[in-house]
Amino acid sequence: MERIRGFLEKLIQPVTTVAENHLAMKLASLKEGGRDGCLVVVSEDLTRAARATGISANLQTALENWAAAEEPLRQLSDAVENGGAENLIDVETADLASPLPRAFQFLDGSAYLVHVERVRRARGAEMPPSFLTDPLMYQAVSDGFHPPTGTIAVESEDFGIDFEAEVCVITGDVPMGVSPAAALEYVRLLCLVNDVSLRNLIPAELGKGFGFMQSKPRSALSPVAVTPDQLGENWRDGKLHLPLTTHYNGALFGNPECGVDMQFDFGELIAHAARTRPLAAGTIIGSGTIANKDESRGSSCLAERRMLEIIADGEAKTPFMRFGDTVRVEMLDAEGATIFGAIEHMISRYDPS
Repeated sequence: MERIRGFLEKLIQPVTTVAENHLAMKLASLKEGGRDGCLVVVSEDLTRAARATGISANLQTALENWAAAEEPLRQLSDAVENGGAENLIDVETADLASPLPRAFQFLDGSAYLVHVERVRRARGAEMPPSFLTDPLMYQAVSDGFHPPTGTIAVESEDFGIDFEAEVCVITGDVPMGVSPAAALEYVRLLCLVNDVSLRNLIPAELGKGFGFMQSKPRSALSPVAVTPDQLGENWRDGKLHLPLTTHYNGALFGNPECGVDMQFDFGELIAHAARTRPLAAGTIIGSGTIANKDESRGSSCLAERRMLEIIADGEAKTPFMRFGDTVRVEMLDAEGATIFGAIEHMISRYDPS
């Protein structure tokens, strides 16, 4: 009997693995179809795609009708991966807008308190004890996202141009007062973000006591968003357990581990946002700048690098971004393959004409 049971387990295991692999999918938006783009399902290696014709015109609509759209999208994903999808197209990152070219809501947290602590310590301020239990979060710009690759135009280098490499989740409709554990049930997709910041404009705005405005312009999402099951065991406990790699002007800038030193997981961040209001489908929740206590992992933004320099040497030596500077943000799996595609931007001077 034991020999028969062992044989059956071996027989069933490969089938289970294949089924699980076929459940995962990657979604993106072509730069067509108006402001919300055209929803496509993308192959594992990000080279082929099929329009979600007849399922959903765009990702926002799919998220609002997830119960009806999910299974057809997963079937299309299978067909794309197996080469059986009709009207299969070759796709390049340059063809893609951000997965949500615009969203009803982008709420950006600051879950990595080591980042917050460093910034405050550099200016001689202590971190309040409440920061350990009450997440920091602000309402970010969401009426438009830059494409994942290309240029980001800024009026002046004097603004203190910075990048911030983060992880985001995209939710379905979340009820008000949801618990942190239940909140994770509403995570539909994950993606990366380059959260653009204008550091030299921040102090005056915070001094008004009313939050960010001019200092937080539009950001950009990664080329594709993926379902949580695409990440396998790397998505657990409301955290993404992989390093996020940033290259600045072609050189490695940082690769901190996203699952390490995250004070608040995404369930807690979603629950915090939904404490007094429901969240609409398509709400983006950001992790905040990825940072580790282990300084050898590098940084995910220039501000933190500058703060570490101030703490160590009394002054910042690394300048903020200048026109022509480039940044690349990417996450690789255990085999070295890109998961979300790379965010790649060059800073340019804004030309109002």
